Amino acid sequence: MSLTFPLGFTAAAMAAGIKPSGKTDLSGVTSASDCTWAFAGTRSTTAAACVTRNRELYASGQPVRALLVNAGNANAATGRRGAADNADMADAFGSVLNVPAGGVLTASTGIIGHLLPMDRVLSGIEHLPDELSEGADAFASAIMTTDTRPKAAQATLSTGARIVGTAKGSGMIHPDMATMFAFAFTDAAVEQEALRAAFPAIVNRTFNAVTVDGDTSTNDIALVLANGQAGEVPLEEFLTALEEVMRDLARQIAADGEGATKLLTVQVSGARTEAEALAAARTCCVSPLLKSAVHGNDPNWGRVIMAVGRSGAAVDVGGLTVSVQGQPVFAGGPLPYDAAQVSASMKADEVRFVIDLGVGEASGEAWGCDLSADYVRINAEYTT
Repeated sequence: MSLTFPLGFTAAAMAAGIKPSGKTDLSGVTSASDCTWAFAGTRSTTAAACVTRNRELYASGQPVRALLVNAGNANAATGRRGAADNADMADAFGSVLNVPAGGVLTASTGIIGHLLPMDRVLSGIEHLPDELSEGADAFASAIMTTDTRPKAAQATLSTGARIVGTAKGSGMIHPDMATMFAFAFTDAAVEQEALRAAFPAIVNRTFNAVTVDGDTSTNDIALVLANGQAGEVPLEEFLTALEEVMRDLARQIAADGEGATKLLTVQVSGARTEAEALAAARTCCVSPLLKSAVHGNDPNWGRVIMAVGRSGAAVDVGGLTVSVQGQPVFAGGPLPYDAAQVSASMKADEVRFVIDLGVGEASGEAWGCDLSADYVRINAEYTT
């Protein structure tokens, strides 16, 4: 991966000593001019300090200029001290950039319930500006926790404006807004009102359509920052490109789920509403039984029927159809098929189920991964 940020954005990353591994764990992005922005944060009632503060800034409507991220420590369930530490991080980064603290967003990820080593964090922040560059690769790597690889995507619009997105997420991934970190940066000029009006639906169709294990983090954040340095763009073109970048990142997160060996994609059509289509697709992707079958290359379509049935989506069983890797296996009743051949087709990097609920015209898609023994190992040893 070799990626540069859009015009006016620079980033820096360093090892501040937050992670015991000594890997990069403190990073920041700054813009040469004020940004319009849109935000989504976890709906968890135990949200971390960074989510709470960002939500307050979002409500104020003020522009932002920078984002500071630390990995290795979630700064969640840390009380008033954690909230004060989060604010101090923003103040410190704003000070070295000569930007008001209210123009600095924060994001933390890692172990819950531990106070940040603020002496190391603040010392690192002082040196971050010395490392600023247009390269995005170091930033994409520095935000990772249990990810096995950095995640990035980009798009170029007809005007030459660009969108660059980075994300992190591997475990504790389930739809309840964002389900990970996802940051998009663009030099397109986009009105804040229009951006914020469109962003929730984009998040719902992308990051809220990803599930790895059914658990939602305390720290989930999705952001898009637009500094306008490349000028105005057609709004519809921009929003389409933004959703494509977000969808690409969402699929990368699902494919890199903890212990995953393959990406699970579930496409649902024939639903009464998009919400019901997404509910059915998500429920399939989070089902431990279906995820285990995918890991074992078992075309057990009964687990699809089970998941769809408990999803809350309306279904006409007589009109319901299911296919696995392009092979129809159910159409109002069982269909004959070569199980060994379908099983062999499931030995792939991506396993795809296509379902028609038979009750409407709406559709939706969700992404997950298989469930392997490595998922248990990774999380059994997470803090030990």
